[in-house]
Amino acid sequence: MTTQSEFRAGLLDAAQPVPEGLLDGHAAAAGRRYAVYQNNVTVSLIEAMKTAFPLVRKLIGTENFDNLVPLFVRAHPPSSPLMMFYGVNFPAFIAEFAPLSHIGYLADAARLDLAMRTAYHAADAKPLDPNQLQNQSEEAIMNAQFRLAPATQIVHSAWPLHDIWRYNFADNAPKPRAIAQDVIITRAEFDPAPHAPPIGTADWLTRLRAGETLLSATELASAAHPEFALAASLTFALSTHVFTDITLRDQP
Repeated sequence: MTTQSEFRAGLLDAAQPVPEGLLDGHAAAAGRRYAVYQNNVTVSLIEAMKTAFPLVRKLIGTENFDNLVPLFVRAHPPSSPLMMFYGVNFPAFIAEFAPLSHIGYLADAARLDLAMRTAYHAADAKPLDPNQLQNQSEEAIMNAQFRLAPATQIVHSAWPLHDIWRYNFADNAPKPRAIAQDVIITRAEFDPAPHAPPIGTADWLTRLRAGETLLSATELASAAHPEFALAASLTFALSTHVFTDITLRDQP
């Protein structure tokens, strides 16, 4: 009798033989039907990964990508029938995949692809109206907590990640510079958009998302990034619809 693990393992690896004892509804050998199902599963997973990781696919080429994906699938079979969530382990898989170790930024590219997809499927949220800040005192704003929109994604990187994305997808984009670039992804309407924020902004937003007040997040970001400028980061966040709400704390 074929076990579920044998059945699943065979589906994810076309090199494996058809599980022994596998029968169809008429008690006949189901080898041919299984092979068709096996091919359909592999093709559907590869297509899902092509959609989910367009930057990685472009960086290493279609043929290399199609050869890489089955290796990932065998190591990380789907845990959900929803293909839009498949591939969360792909960045870590790439980081440990020795044949691609010479492309140091590839794992971060996969993380960017994953963040773009997460932003696309995130819940809708009305952006924070900057006018809500106009009638507040500076003290009140500095002691407030800012809520990030569900679609806002933060990708930290030691590589020129935004330049790499732009060079591969934007028209007439210059070659990537030799700098570190975090990427902030927002979705004002339907499609997510990646942005290169001012220095320290990604760290600042990460702290705000964790519940720090604007004052605390600013102090911590400034300590970690001497060039951090609150005005520039706040302007960036409001103009790109990073925030969805603000909670003003009671003042003593």
